[in-house]
Amino acid sequence: MSGMNNRVRQRGVSMFGILLICVGMVLVAIGGLKVVPAYIEYFAVKKAVTGIVQSGEAKGTVADIRRSFDKRAQVDDITVVSGGDLEITKEGSDVVVSFAYPKKIPLFGNVSIFFDFAGSSNN
Repeated sequence: MSGMNNRVRQRGVSMFGILLICVGMVLVAIGGLKVVPAYIEYFAVKKAVTGIVQSGEAKGTVADIRRSFDKRAQVDDITVVSGGDLEITKEGSDVVVSFAYPKKIPLFGNVSIFFDFAGSSNN
């Protein structure tokens, strides 16, 4: 019969395709491993700022609030923001503590990611 002439064409991913998928997954994993610590650090700063307001430490002077943040930063190993970098304002009767800082994360070669982190105690 003509079984030899009617070859069924095989479908699937070639070895080159698998290699490209693996390289892509490795690049995403490396990027994630470098970006995740920046977000962990941001959430630590956010937690310290909201903790100051919720604990009532924000009832003192501006200098007291900055000192309270510096103490929390020392315990939580926060180095990107210090008490002097905080913006302390009043909205009505509430004290609002805000922060903002840039973070540049080198990925590989001359490729970097740049983040502008900002937050406050009321959001």
